[in-house]
Amino acid sequence: MGHFLVVGILVIVMAVLTYVGLDAAGLMPVQASAQAVSIDWLWNWQIIAISFLFSLIVVPMVYSLVVFRRKKGETGDGQHIEGNTPLEIAWTVIPLFIVLAFAYMGAYSLGDTRRIDPNAMVVKVKAQQFVWTFEYPEYGIISKELHLPVNQQVLLKMESADVIHSFWVPEFRVKQDVVPGRVTEYRITPTLLGNYKVRCAELCGSSHAYMEGPVNVESQADYDAWISEQSAIAAEAAKTPEGQGQLLTVRNGCIGCHSIDGAKMTGPTWFGLYGSDVKLEDGTTVVADDAFISESILDPKAKEVAGFAPTVMPPYALSETEIENIIAYLKTLK
Repeated sequence: MGHFLVVGILVIVMAVLTYVGLDAAGLMPVQASAQAVSIDWLWNWQIIAISFLFSLIVVPMVYSLVVFRRKKGETGDGQHIEGNTPLEIAWTVIPLFIVLAFAYMGAYSLGDTRRIDPNAMVVKVKAQQFVWTFEYPEYGIISKELHLPVNQQVLLKMESADVIHSFWVPEFRVKQDVVPGRVTEYRITPTLLGNYKVRCAELCGSSHAYMEGPVNVESQADYDAWISEQSAIAAEAAKTPEGQGQLLTVRNGCIGCHSIDGAKMTGPTWFGLYGSDVKLEDGTTVVADDAFISESILDPKAKEVAGFAPTVMPPYALSETEIENIIAYLKTLK
């Protein structure tokens, strides 16, 4: 009986030390949403259970190796034990109730996370290799950055233009897949002012690791000021063909693969592109004129640029006017 008492005390001590160590390690990022509270509460209980189960396995094993090891001079067999029915019933029934308890806690946390606010603000999210774009339908704004007012629930309606992506802001805790051909919903209530990043948490291609986008949680006043500024910029841009072309490149996610300053990305840079000589994969050279750019938009595989084959760019069914506007925008990038 003395061994059971000693092992029991050591298990409790080890479990406490393990939990304190894991908690002190700061495994979770800062808590920045209302949904994160419920998720972190469940996570904390799981860490408690893991610490106890770890101790329950390791302590008796190490204790037995030390205390019940074969002593010098012993040659006989160990004591034969048939089994212990009460113990077997206990280690079946008790874990069953623990699993049921965690199932209830998980369901409660899920319900709390998905609780609907009828006054939630709606933002449309488009994911495609390898960029996020955000549309504010109420204001007609499209942006590469996600701006959210603090303490207000936001409903993100998300679509993918190509493969499966996954929307994940670690500080918000919640993660949601973005699936082609479907609109998936993601509800979040930011509670902490700051700048974060949305990351793609689903392997989506060669530049998956770089599929990030800024997320800014702001006061209502700062958010309103940003909305006013972006509305004015969009209204001004819509007055000229090149401005409309720039908006089209944002809306269609072109800026996720093509830089406008000469930086190397997964697609050829647009800086100085128009009118330049472009070397193709087959060794020939063409001039980046209206015809070449139009063909590259409608049929990207027709003439693949050297160093970027095989191209992953999908064809875009844009109108003649839209293509002309994009070309007008490219002419300004010199």
